[in-house]
Amino acid sequence: MNPLSRRDLLSAAAVLSLGGGVSAAAAATEPPGADPAPILPKAFLGKHTPQQLPFDPTKLDGLSEKLIRSHWENNYQGAINALNVIEPKLPGLIAEKDWPPYLFGDVKREELLRTGSMIMHALYFGNLGGDGKVSGDIVDSLGIWFGSAAAWEAEFRKVALGLGGGSGWATLSINLYTGDMHNRWSWDHHTAVAGETPLLVCDMYEHAYAIDYGAAAPKYVDAFMRNVNWVEVNRRFVAARKANSALTG
Repeated sequence: MNPLSRRDLLSAAAVLSLGGGVSAAAAATEPPGADPAPILPKAFLGKHTPQQLPFDPTKLDGLSEKLIRSHWENNYQGAINALNVIEPKLPGLIAEKDWPPYLFGDVKREELLRTGSMIMHALYFGNLGGDGKVSGDIVDSLGIWFGSAAAWEAEFRKVALGLGGGSGWATLSINLYTGDMHNRWSWDHHTAVAGETPLLVCDMYEHAYAIDYGAAAPKYVDAFMRNVNWVEVNRRFVAARKANSALTG
């Protein structure tokens, strides 16, 4: 499988921009050897929008509508709002000769954190709204990597509770290069193994449960597990397996 060239990616970005940024015609007629336009045109910077909840927040088992809406509006939307402020400023800061690298590095760190928060929250809300019953193609792989689905769940719960009272994410992840599956402890929106993609995400920041459970993280984890949407987890799993096959040949 041949990787896409910068020209291919630029053309795709132009089509997806719906008229924003560089035009598709300009991308297609870029002369050989010319300096390529950025793969991500400035018109895209600061334009992120949240994904809508894929479930009725009044019908979760043990997670209140008040909690879900507060989490979505204040934390997920808040991360997106911050990222949308940071991104458009980056080109100007790069060109600013008096802006020292160590300060620019701080801004890039904030960009990383807000991007991670945006993506992890989207995955978190995306894997809620189900009945919590482990099923689908992923079951066999849970058996291979953990011994059984029950053994996987026991470890996943311990990873999550290890973050209780603190900050971070518990994830079931698969490595797109090796095919390995692991439960991961993730801190501050950006602690991750290279090449891994989350299949199941549990937010263990206190904002994810304090409204309903105060500091009682175990009760929240119980409620989270009852609401996992395994249809969505399996969709991610199947897509990741295809990506693994494409990358490894």
